[in-house]
Amino acid sequence: MKLYTFPRAPHCRKVDIFLLEKGRDIERVAVNLAEKANLQDDFLALNTRGVVPVLLLDDGQMMDESLAICRYLEALYPQPCLFGKEPEQIGLIASWERHMEFDGYQSAQEAFRNSHPALRDRAIPGFAQGFPAIPALAERARQRFEIFLTRLEQRLAASPCVGGDGFSIADITGILAIDTAKRVQMEIPAGHHHTRRWYETMYSRPSINSTFVEFK
Repeated sequence: MKLYTFPRAPHCRKVDIFLLEKGRDIERVAVNLAEKANLQDDFLALNTRGVVPVLLLDDGQMMDESLAICRYLEALYPQPCLFGKEPEQIGLIASWERHMEFDGYQSAQEAFRNSHPALRDRAIPGFAQGFPAIPALAERARQRFEIFLTRLEQRLAASPCVGGDGFSIADITGILAIDTAKRVQMEIPAGHHHTRRWYETMYSRPSINSTFVEFK
């Protein structure tokens, strides 16, 4: 297997964290998004969507969604379990992982891609022709993220981790949401004590701490 990746990309980081939690490693091929290597013919021949991460299997098949890659790796390496074991646990983790993705990460990413100067003509990833940033979308995304933070605080007041009692894929996606928001100065509010407790606990894990890359 080969993993096509770019460390500064949040979804690539998701797979990196997942592999570290599993104690596994995969051969990596760097794809420099800053230099638009993902839009060159050789990469597009591998993945016509022009996005990373991509997992290339030994038989030549590929998968290009971070959650799909993590589910595949979970099936290959079931321990430690990060998607849940019992039916209720599996369902709750899946539900909260989607909350973290759709309500948190997507709003943070929308704010980032529609406000950062370097992305003014690249608001949507994977397209050579480019899509212009829309400042109004960034403002709307900030409002959405504030709602997300309130809901996250309520969840973490009732649960030590996002998906329940133990660390899971939901926590990984939650960290990506919070850290992506930090790129555009959207921080955890001072009064959100449960979220701050959770965030500090997550950063005590080597998989989280060692994969953080400052965006410049």
